[in-house]
Amino acid sequence: MSSGFVSYPKALLHDHLDGGLRVATVLELAADAHYEDLPTTDPDELGEWFHQGGSGSLESYLRAFDHVVAVMQSADALEQVAYEAVVDLAADGVRYAEWRLAPSLHTAEDLEPTEVLAAVAAGIRAGEAETRCVTRLIVSAMRNMTDADAVAKLAVASRDLGVVGFDLAGPEAGYPNADYRAACRQADEANLAITIHAGEGDGIAQISQALHHCRAGRVGHGVRIIEDATVSDGEITDLGDLATYVRDMQVTLEVSVLSNVHTGIYPDPASHPVGLLHRAGFAVTLNTDNRLMSGTSLSQEFELVAEHHNFGVEDFHEATRNALRAGFGEWPARQLILAEINDAYRSNLGSSL
Repeated sequence: MSSGFVSYPKALLHDHLDGGLRVATVLELAADAHYEDLPTTDPDELGEWFHQGGSGSLESYLRAFDHVVAVMQSADALEQVAYEAVVDLAADGVRYAEWRLAPSLHTAEDLEPTEVLAAVAAGIRAGEAETRCVTRLIVSAMRNMTDADAVAKLAVASRDLGVVGFDLAGPEAGYPNADYRAACRQADEANLAITIHAGEGDGIAQISQALHHCRAGRVGHGVRIIEDATVSDGEITDLGDLATYVRDMQVTLEVSVLSNVHTGIYPDPASHPVGLLHRAGFAVTLNTDNRLMSGTSLSQEFELVAEHHNFGVEDFHEATRNALRAGFGEWPARQLILAEINDAYRSNLGSSL
C-alpha cells in the first residue's frame, strides 16, 4: 500500500508489543539467544511466514507468537523491542500509543514480571526521548493461563513504570470473560482502567461480560457487536439492547480491520463492519493489533477504510479524537496532543495533510 496517510497525526489504543517486531530484530535476537527453532533465517521468507493473512482463525493466528515470544526473554531484548516500536510508530505519524504486554509470557529465562515491565519501560523512555510519540502500557493477563489475579495485582503496582490499564487477551472460545471477574475487580477497585478483548473470536456474550462482569471501559475489537444489529441496504437500521448500550454509552471499540480479516471473522476488508458502526454513531477507533503478523501499520489501516468504507479526513479526525479521549494515559498529555491534532486536521480539512 502507499504511504499517503503517514502524514496524518494518529493515536493508537490497541497494539501488541510482541506482535510488532521488525523481522531483522527477530533474527538478531534469535542469534543472540541461540534460538534455533525459527522456520527460516532468510529475512524475506521469515517476513512472509510471519504474515498471517491466511491463518483463518484467532487460534491459528496466535500460534505465530511462539517464535517472537521465545526471543523476548531477556531484559536487553525487551528494551530493544520497545525502543524500536516507539520509533516505528512515530515514523508512521503516531503521536499517542498504548501497548499490550503479557509479562507472564516473558519469564521463561527467569526474569521476574516486574523486571519484564521495567525493561519495556526503559525502552519506551529511550524511544520517547527521540520522538514525539507518547507511549503507555496496558498489562495483559492471558485467558489460557492461570495467573490473572497475580497479573492484575502486578498491573496495579506498576503505575510508576507507565502502566495505565489492565487487559484480558488470548483465545476467547472456552474462556468466558466472566470467569475473570476477581482479577478485574482488583484493577477496578484500585482505580486502574480496564480494556478487554471481546467480540473477536466469540460473539456478543463476551462483549456483555467484558462490560458488565469485568467493568471494562473499552472493548478490544468488539466488532461482533454488529451481530446485535439489523443491517438493511448497507446501513444499520435497528439495534438490540446491548448494541444500543454500547452506542449510547459511547463504549470505545478498538477496531483492527486487517487483523479481523486475518483471523477469519470477515472474508475481506470490504465486508468488515467498521464503516457501518462508524456511521451509526459508535465510538470507533482505528488500530493495528499486530503489525508484524498482519503486515500492517496505522497508515495502512487508514488506507483500507478510506478505500473500502469511504472514510475521509473528517472521519479520520473523529476516530483519532475518539482514541485520545478514551486513552488511559494522563489527561494533560493527551489533552495537549488532542489540541495539536485538532489544529492539524482543521487546517487541512478537504486536502491532503
